Amino acid sequence: MNASGAVKAGGETPAALRDDAEAATLNAEIAGGAAPPHTGSLSRRMMAIAAGWILILLLAGGFALDRVLTNLVEKNFDDQLEYLLNAMLVTAEIGPDGEVYFNRPIGEPRFLEPNSGLYFQISSPGKEGYLSRSLWDAPLQVEDEHVDMEPHFYNSNQIEGEPLRIVERSVVLPDDDTQWTFAVASAREELDYQIARIRSILLWSFAVLAFGLIMMAALQSWYGLRPLRRIRMAIQKIRTTGVNRVTDPLPLEVQPLVEELNMLLAHSEKQAEEARMHAGNLAHALKTPLTVLTNAATARDPKLASHVFRETKVMQRHVDHHLARARAVGRRATGLSRAAVWPSAESVLRAVTRIYESTRFDLDGNREAQVAIERQDLDEILGNLIENAAKYGGGSVFVTVDADRDDSERCEIWIEDDGMGIPREKYEEIFDRGARLDTGKPGTGLGLAIVRDVAEIYGGRVTLDESEDLGGLLVRLNLPRAG
Repeated sequence: MNASGAVKAGGETPAALRDDAEAATLNAEIAGGAAPPHTGSLSRRMMAIAAGWILILLLAGGFALDRVLTNLVEKNFDDQLEYLLNAMLVTAEIGPDGEVYFNRPIGEPRFLEPNSGLYFQISSPGKEGYLSRSLWDAPLQVEDEHVDMEPHFYNSNQIEGEPLRIVERSVVLPDDDTQWTFAVASAREELDYQIARIRSILLWSFAVLAFGLIMMAALQSWYGLRPLRRIRMAIQKIRTTGVNRVTDPLPLEVQPLVEELNMLLAHSEKQAEEARMHAGNLAHALKTPLTVLTNAATARDPKLASHVFRETKVMQRHVDHHLARARAVGRRATGLSRAAVWPSAESVLRAVTRIYESTRFDLDGNREAQVAIERQDLDEILGNLIENAAKYGGGSVFVTVDADRDDSERCEIWIEDDGMGIPREKYEEIFDRGARLDTGKPGTGLGLAIVRDVAEIYGGRVTLDESEDLGGLLVRLNLPRAG
């Protein structure tokens, strides 16, 4: 009897069939070239973010710079108008008839040229205004409804086709009680031209700057993502040339990705090797029963039917076991495997006791110990070890659960017997496929090989030693604890 007999009678479970169906569907999708879903281009995403921020910042900066430069040009224009206004105030006096006159020329010839674009006017309610010759007897419409003791600037469209910039100020001249309004107006053509010129320069400059920044961001994106393209080429090289690792030097940011990829490749290689080994185990297990059936059929053995029944049961047991082990390889990657050791050991002992009724079995240790392995596979391992101990022992088998409780990461299970033991030089050899402890007793020689293989699938190990208490063989099964 091996561990499969101690655990189940055989056959596929619904969960196993479901796992096989899901795996078959996934394999069909891969074989059919189904492309995995994606969330778009990383390069285009980076470019869109960079272009968006560049445009936002340039628009904000351009608007701010436009306001600053426009205000500077307008202030310079206003300063010139204020200078002329102050020159008028300095030279203005009241004549004998109560009217305003200038005691010396202003010094601006455009005031004397009709429609020159530069005008002045001195006015007061009820008084005759004093106009520059450039106005040609068409007075300015100043805002008389309020008093401006400081220069007041504003725009006006009172002259058709000639927008004006006007500065005015209300003053009372010496030796006079009349409030006069002094105003200087200038055509905005030059001012508007300078503002339009500045805005044109800003527009083209910022357009070129935006184009250059976006091109630089594109170059940065292309160069920055180049290592990912190199990884893609390295993976393609692995697929086409058979190279099994990515060895190209890459930046620190993508080095963890390369390390994980190399670990995945190593894991795939290990799984492939395990698959080959499992296929060899299964072939070896089926070889002997098939040879027995062939010989019986060739010799026309009258007991052929019983041979067929017995050997097909053996083959069925091996097939079930290897299918379970294949599923264990797939389940171990999930990290969710968990099994309580004590209930598993009790169930195996109950099954083995029915076969070896004269053997004394003892179970001791930590009842709460749990290991990171599927319960079915744990039963498989313990079934093989305990059955071997009963088969080759002298009548006593002692199982200790969690023999070393100080180890917080590993759980060690001891299976001891009082048999003849195994020479130390045979400890490694006995794990080979087909190796037998005693060729005089029935068996396939797969017990310890299967135990070691399944244990290693889950990161465990199996070692042999001499039992100090019983004098026979001590098998140490070391498995990772369940987190």
